[in-house]
Amino acid sequence: MKTYLISDNIDTLVGLKIAGIPGTVVHTREEVLKIMEDLSKEKNIGIIVITEKIGSLIKEEMKTIKLSKYLPLIIEIPDRHGSSKETDWIVSYIKEAIGLKI
Repeated sequence: MKTYLISDNIDTLVGLKIAGIPGTVVHTREEVLKIMEDLSKEKNIGIIVITEKIGSLIKEEMKTIKLSKYLPLIIEIPDRHGSSKETDWIVSYIKEAIGLKI
């Protein structure tokens, strides 16, 4: 299985290319959806790495893919400017998922 990056900036792309992960830089929702559609047709893509900014453009589509498909695994990463999520986002995620307060 291969990994593929969808990023909104060239720095993240270059960094992951050094690690051997190919990718694409996009800026619009339509570009992201087109690439996601193309990647979903490729059977050898197991992980799609997406920057948080790109993930925010296709939030609902990512949720649908994550809930309906086993592969590809979609992972959001921060870009060079750091994470845009609040500091306790994991706790918020658990509360939303199972309704438990930690």
